[in-house]
Amino acid sequence: MIKIAFFDAKDYEKRAFESRITGEELSLVFFDTRLGPETVPLAMGFDAVCIFVNDVADKTVVEALTRYGVRLIALRCAGYNQVDLQAASGKITVVRVPAYSPHAVAEHAMALLLCSIRRIHKAYNRTKDFNFSLNGLAGFNLYGKTVGIIGMGRIGQAFAEICRGFGMEILAYDKVPSDSGVSFCSLDELFEKSDILSLHCPLTKETYHMIDRESILKMKKGVVLLNTSRGALIHSEALLEGIKERKIGAACLDVYEEESDFFFEDFSGHIMEDDVLARLLSMPNVIVTSHQAFLTEEALDAIAGTTVNNILTFFAGLPVPNEISYS
Repeated sequence: MIKIAFFDAKDYEKRAFESRITGEELSLVFFDTRLGPETVPLAMGFDAVCIFVNDVADKTVVEALTRYGVRLIALRCAGYNQVDLQAASGKITVVRVPAYSPHAVAEHAMALLLCSIRRIHKAYNRTKDFNFSLNGLAGFNLYGKTVGIIGMGRIGQAFAEICRGFGMEILAYDKVPSDSGVSFCSLDELFEKSDILSLHCPLTKETYHMIDRESILKMKKGVVLLNTSRGALIHSEALLEGIKERKIGAACLDVYEEESDFFFEDFSGHIMEDDVLARLLSMPNVIVTSHQAFLTEEALDAIAGTTVNNILTFFAGLPVPNEISYS
């Protein structure tokens, strides 16, 4: 029996994973709390831990897991910036879910964009109060507009296909340009020409705060910024200043660089202590969703299936295709 400590567990994840376990090979114990230096003792006696985007597997946690005899960190997400890979190298194996449903994230990005530029969220609130005025609800067409996509992996390519269906001009930037049927260019050119800018790249040392005050100054006035990737790709205070200065016409965010303190939890009865997030939420041209772009039934099933397969493959002593490179 392989014992798995499942951290930061939500009900919708539990259902997806429990439906994938049909035999007696795996035993999952679900913890509501996130993995971190203070909670890592909960992993004692387990063979593996399963973690999500806001869990922390830094050097302290990795060393503790190693002492406890934990052999595997199974990420149930694509990103792995929350894991200290240098500390893990040679001590504990780290696997991930590189692709679960790129269309889920891409479609959510387009949903945010349409909601923003066509003022659907404002219209919804108005009509709930029986206010059917159209004043202030004028948007703009996507047809003929230029969208700049940073990161042309599976999600970026899926988003490009959606944009192509709207008749948009597509520019792209990727560290390794591919044959994706789009025009690749430099970041500076992409900033200069894009009416809409969408982020679909991983968070690395190179991409941390890639959207900062300097890059915002290079963008078109009124640019619409989308981020369904990782919050720290954007310097939040620079974004706020860009909005206040009318340089950024709208921001649609499914992620936020300090989201681990708030996202996935209900703080409706509390005072928001993050002043930057509170100010962003107060802006009429900002839409924030709480890291839900992945949240479809198809994606949840795919995440559970790949994660369970990763775990079973590893403990069978076989090579795991989804092991993360430690270099």
